[in-house]
Amino acid sequence: MEIRRHGDSLEISELDPFLAELLRQIPESTNREGTEAAEQRIFSLPGDVSQTELCKEWKLYVEPELRRLFESATETVASDLQALNGKSKPFANCTLRIPITNADAWLSALNQARLVIASKFGFTEGELGDHYRSPIGSRRDLSLFQVNFYGFLQEFILHEIHDGSSPAK
Repeated sequence: MEIRRHGDSLEISELDPFLAELLRQIPESTNREGTEAAEQRIFSLPGDVSQTELCKEWKLYVEPELRRLFESATETVASDLQALNGKSKPFANCTLRIPITNADAWLSALNQARLVIASKFGFTEGELGDHYRSPIGSRRDLSLFQVNFYGFLQEFILHEIHDGSSPAK
């Protein structure tokens, strides 16, 4: 897999079918339904719960707009990912191009997905920080890999929108 900025887009080339599938799962992975811990983490209150007026106003005025923004970001990513569907050779490496104008949506959706997955599996800080863990022997291991892969993509996107310098591999 090679990731680089190419003109007005970020390009992920030589994307093998396994990683392409992890990318296709981003929109579904942002689904917080049934995961109260993810819901609380993503929509954390701005202050202590004893500040009832502040918390009430936050839920009334800010949270609905955050939900709309998160949903819009996920829709943008899902639209960009359509390029990975319908390949005539399902096991061939492919290329995904992400318009640089969609970078913020990708950062948002990747962050949501990471928070939801981490909440569903109850990953500890130690597990999330262990980047050398392998092999993938269970659904939990695969999910941890997925969280770290999405984090890698976030890091690359941030680097490219702020620096735009050398390509990463």
